[in-house]
Amino acid sequence: MLKGDKVILRAIERQDAERLHKWMNDPEVIRFMGMRFPISLLAEENWVAQEHDPKKELRLAIDTLEGRHIGSCGLGHIDPYTHSAELGVCIGDKEYWSQGYGTDALVTLCAFGFTQMNLHRISLRVFAENTRGIRCYEKVGFQHEGTLREDVYKNGRYHNLLVMGILVHEFAELWPQRWPED
Repeated sequence: MLKGDKVILRAIERQDAERLHKWMNDPEVIRFMGMRFPISLLAEENWVAQEHDPKKELRLAIDTLEGRHIGSCGLGHIDPYTHSAELGVCIGDKEYWSQGYGTDALVTLCAFGFTQMNLHRISLRVFAENTRGIRCYEKVGFQHEGTLREDVYKNGRYHNLLVMGILVHEFAELWPQRWPED
């Protein structure tokens, strides 16, 4: 378990599948995700049960400090040669939107990635219209690196994706309280 100021990040368990299924079928939750089709509970259960290589992908549940499961996050495309990874996050429980839980989950995940996984760079892609998400990423320290023009087709039109990233030394400077002492 990884403990932040507001969240605990933990392994995703089988009992999480029903909540994940509900969130992944909520149009408001997946509005800024690449998902286009309804997902079955069986497919979600299979995804949760699927073995994955933690050297290539880290999938975590986001819980409040009181133990309520409110979302998920992770690192994918982990590259041992470039020491880089791509971040993803979803606060599926809308009661917890815009209250700092996503920011704390990202800071906690990035701190783990940089200090325990020896990552040098963490990047993400975000819909250009996702202003709430972009604000969160900027708060954590992610910088705009480019635009993938009309990269995703969803809801009848093409959307631009912004590429954002943060380097280990940038994170350490912004979040010294999350950095281990020598």
